[in-house]
Amino acid sequence: MTGGENCLAGIRVLDLSQFEAGPSCTEALAWLGAEVVKLENPRAGDPGRAATLGGIEGSDSFYFLILNANKKSVTVNLKSPRGVALVKDLAARADVFIENFAPGAIERLGLGYDAVRAVNPGIIYAQVKGFGEGSPYADNLAFDMIAQATGGIMSVTGERGGPPAKPGPTLGDTGTGMLLAISILGALYRRRDTGEGQHLQVAMQDAMLHYMRIAFATQARNGYGPVQRAGAASVSGSNAPCGIYPCAPGGPNDYVYVYTSRTNPEHWRRLLGVIGREDLIGDPRYETGLARSQHEAEVDALIAEWTRGRDKREAMRLIGAAGVPAGAVLDTKELQDDPSLEERRIMQVMQHPRAGAFKMPGWPVRHDGATPRVAPAPLLGEHNAEVLTSWLSLAPGDVQELREAGVI
Repeated sequence: MTGGENCLAGIRVLDLSQFEAGPSCTEALAWLGAEVVKLENPRAGDPGRAATLGGIEGSDSFYFLILNANKKSVTVNLKSPRGVALVKDLAARADVFIENFAPGAIERLGLGYDAVRAVNPGIIYAQVKGFGEGSPYADNLAFDMIAQATGGIMSVTGERGGPPAKPGPTLGDTGTGMLLAISILGALYRRRDTGEGQHLQVAMQDAMLHYMRIAFATQARNGYGPVQRAGAASVSGSNAPCGIYPCAPGGPNDYVYVYTSRTNPEHWRRLLGVIGREDLIGDPRYETGLARSQHEAEVDALIAEWTRGRDKREAMRLIGAAGVPAGAVLDTKELQDDPSLEERRIMQVMQHPRAGAFKMPGWPVRHDGATPRVAPAPLLGEHNAEVLTSWLSLAPGDVQELREAGVI
């Protein structure tokens, strides 16, 4: 195993989460070497298995596969008293318990923090909710887009003067999951010295404020609010040129982002050299950031005239080589087919028993030069016998009896 896969070796995670916020957190822990056991409804499992996001006939959705790599699946009927007792037995042997059910649901099942702590005082009990305790919306349901709306993300996204927009990435879900994963690691580190467990809760709305910190800094600097939408520029303020410029041949993602920093006036001069307009070096209309901001439309036209004659990768290569930040706008297909991403194991191929070969992003952090491997997402109940015998020392006959009784 790589260094990453050894980091959490021996840590057991009992995962009662579903959809994305919780599963993204536990998938990160699985990539770092934890044994993540996903507890699911015996009849249908995580609703994400049937998400209408495409898939292979007879297999789980790609949505499920991409969020549940490297995990194990055990099915338990939580409406059965024996099923709840079985979960408590598993929790007694776990290091981490995580859930993201609707508000109050886990307590009604008899698996709230106090109940689980009673059987395992050292448990790290982690919860994802839409809104925090004490919030007037604490009982409301939330999904990714609700978190982005109520956490300020949408308010700073969109064109100047236009309506708010939802960013494409699922910051509300995976963004929340990553913050919880970090806190779980902190709680495990603390427990190593103290032996004490911890109750962790993160609300998706609250988590979004973490990703809004620069906007709050901008508001404080300006002395008024709210922070306005800035289109392709930064909410912290921009130094023209700073934006997305069209490239050949003019397809929907044929653009390059060019950024000149306010702290480095050389960026502008270098950029003029790249586009063949050295004659403008020293021109008072463009020499300072303030001057360029007053002639922003003219500056943008200069850059766009040059970028339109080149494809986005060439534009990125030439501008970047001159020491000016630039990035081609790469779409999902281009990233999927990028050989360097696969060679560096940032994109990896999951070999799934039903879906077959499925390329997906893995954990991007390199540990001692390597990224953790992607193993297939589990089939529903695939690891019932393995987990129940290894965690609880049940005999094969006991597992069969639980299956016949409808407990698993």
